[in-house]
Amino acid sequence: MIARLLRAELVYVLRRRRTVVALGVLAAVPVVLGVGVAASSGPGGPGVGTEAGMPRSGLMAASAENGLMLPVIALVVALALLLPLAVSIPAADALAGEAAHGSLRGLLLAPVSRPRLVAVKAAGVLAVAALAVLAVTVAGVLAGLGIVGGGGALLTLSGTTIEPGAALARVALAAGWTLLQVLAVGAVALAVSSVTDRAMVPVGTVVGGVVVSGLLAGVPSLDWLRPWLLTTRWPALVDVLRDPLPGDTLARGALLALGYLALGLVIAVAGTVRREA
Repeated sequence: MIARLLRAELVYVLRRRRTVVALGVLAAVPVVLGVGVAASSGPGGPGVGTEAGMPRSGLMAASAENGLMLPVIALVVALALLLPLAVSIPAADALAGEAAHGSLRGLLLAPVSRPRLVAVKAAGVLAVAALAVLAVTVAGVLAGLGIVGGGGALLTLSGTTIEPGAALARVALAAGWTLLQVLAVGAVALAVSSVTDRAMVPVGTVVGGVVVSGLLAGVPSLDWLRPWLLTTRWPALVDVLRDPLPGDTLARGALLALGYLALGLVIAVAGTVRREA
């Protein structure tokens, strides 16, 4: 029963038009960035370090002729809002959306325990999150090598050069770390989805949470709160482009994401168990 339910959930989530559109939009992010980098650093462009006569962004300038930096930059850009939004939609539909359409009652009455039902819904969110991060990463590698160039080696922000194999390992590390952050966001959205019947509430909570977290992080009197805000750790993703790799900031960000992930799943299970059929 649980295997059939899991298979049906994955097929339903991955075949939805909004999922396909979201993956397409995410895959387009590194392509657009790559075209912009190539155009600005080409013969007719303003040259490395400037754009339209103004200083260019440090990361964008560093990515010129440095193709394997592009997927990491794309992950940084997508993690700011697009990836959280992409994962919050299936999380919202998982429970709140089912309740709004009246189909959740049948699932709650099915011969499957409610914690297992949450596990099935979480697997659907995990699948979308993994595909979303994979879309950005793969498109970033292809666009970086095909549009930006650089020969496969990675010139780090520290000025050292990393061979292609190690460079791809850095990209994989960035993708894995990003996936963990996105899963934490998905768990929070799933927790909210378990206590409401309106699918837009979890999505609004995630988008609002990302915006509010950024605002709170800029208030000096709330410095004590910054270490506990998930979004304040996201800039650490750039550290994969440094040599040697400063693993402490990445580790702290991963641990915080694991905490959000565990707490979100616990609340989601508790909220689903308390729901009336």
